[in-house]
Amino acid sequence: MTTGSSASPLAAAGATAGTASPAVPPAAAQAATSTSPGTAAGRPGHGMKVIAVEEAFSVPELLPWPGEARMPADWGQEWGRRLADLTELRLADMDEHGVDIQVLSLTSPGVEAIEDPSEAVTTARRVNDRLAEVVAAHPTRFAGFATLPFQDPKAAVVELRRAVEQLGLKGVLHNDHVQGHYLDEPQFRPVWAELERLGVTLYLHPALFPADQWRVFEGHPVLSGPSWGWTAQVGAHALRLIYGGVFDEFPGASVTLGHMGELLPFQLARLDSRYHQADPKSRPRHLPSHYLRHNLYATTSGVFSHAALLGAVQAIGADRLLFAVDYPYESTAEAVEFLRTAPFSRAALERIAHRNAAHLLNL
Repeated sequence: MTTGSSASPLAAAGATAGTASPAVPPAAAQAATSTSPGTAAGRPGHGMKVIAVEEAFSVPELLPWPGEARMPADWGQEWGRRLADLTELRLADMDEHGVDIQVLSLTSPGVEAIEDPSEAVTTARRVNDRLAEVVAAHPTRFAGFATLPFQDPKAAVVELRRAVEQLGLKGVLHNDHVQGHYLDEPQFRPVWAELERLGVTLYLHPALFPADQWRVFEGHPVLSGPSWGWTAQVGAHALRLIYGGVFDEFPGASVTLGHMGELLPFQLARLDSRYHQADPKSRPRHLPSHYLRHNLYATTSGVFSHAALLGAVQAIGADRLLFAVDYPYESTAEAVEFLRTAPFSRAALERIAHRNAAHLLNL
């Protein structure tokens, strides 16, 4: 799409894309895009606060992780250097490109890849303590998502409570699965109860999955990662949460999905239209779109496309979208320029750039 066109792409699409179940009324869609994208005043980098909410770090003991969970070799030395750095390189990058706050989270594979539950508990505590130290040293620049030892759900509840109430962390980031176990399974219900009680979100993030899980990618390894496989995998996990009744049992719980919602906003009409084919005794109480608009949030991490952003806003609304870079794997410069030139009004941009994050994470 051409961002400089005089007509609002979202307003133009609203009559058709929103006909079945409009997420954004036409008037609201028009208002969201009423400012010419070429206007500099009020854009990120021109006096608007920017909070980036999916920004990775690691610790030395997890960077050279042995065995199946080892980080892919092509991530390279530069990414490893930036993951380990929590001050100098990171703050310089933020300052150069106009990012006010990063919400830090432990990169994949993370604690989830540890097989021994007791080791996972110890490592999670150590990582969260380190993260809290960094945030305390730079309270105006950093916030943090805790990592939890889901290998031991009871210990995960204890660590969640400690991380939020004692360390001041703002939620949880979970790297998809724990040795093939997903968060709709009954053993994780106590964690959801505590997330709801504390009022903090769980950011569901991609992780490596077994090579034989999706044979369709054989011979095409690039497709099994960020370009397709990871996002489809996490989107499917989110659907498990919906169809597994997590949000019916814990209606105050929330999940945040990166990468423009891991495909779900763009498949919403199809998900809703096939909902009625599910067994009424086992399907969730509401259409999938209900949960996307009430329990799920999406971020822009790694998807710097105005067309995708407009589609996500049309599907779930601007109030459900947060800005993210996916540092250091993505370019902060590209992410901020994407936000700066988005064809939205100042009010809509402010929601995406910082207001939604401030509200969700109590920043």
